[in-house]
Amino acid sequence: MPKKSRNSDEKMKRFYEDIRRERRERQKGYRDRALSILPHVCARCSREFEGKKLLELTVHHKDHNHDNNPPDGSNWELLCMYCHEDEHARDFNAEWYDGSLVDVEPVASSSVFKPFAGLDDLLKRKKGER
Repeated sequence: MPKKSRNSDEKMKRFYEDIRRERRERQKGYRDRALSILPHVCARCSREFEGKKLLELTVHHKDHNHDNNPPDGSNWELLCMYCHEDEHARDFNAEWYDGSLVDVEPVASSSVFKPFAGLDDLLKRKKGER
């Protein structure tokens, strides 16, 4: 297996650092804009944020496209970090249960316990007793 040159490792490191820096700059731009045009309230739980707590407020892209940043903010909503995490967890769970992430055949139930077996007979008997 050929050894990687130190020069190529440095190039990759710089490449990833550049990507991270560009991402931070892009986020800073739309975050500042969103905070200037939207009320400092979580759109989900309605908590208000100010001062140091403003760091807990995140910009959520409604269409999940981080490159779609219209100047009027129509693709953004401010969510607290907890609601933002919940929003993305919902999307992930919905995809998982939809079957798009996991291709599993449904398994037939092996349980023999049927808690409501015979319930309709019991109800009919009770009605007849009245």
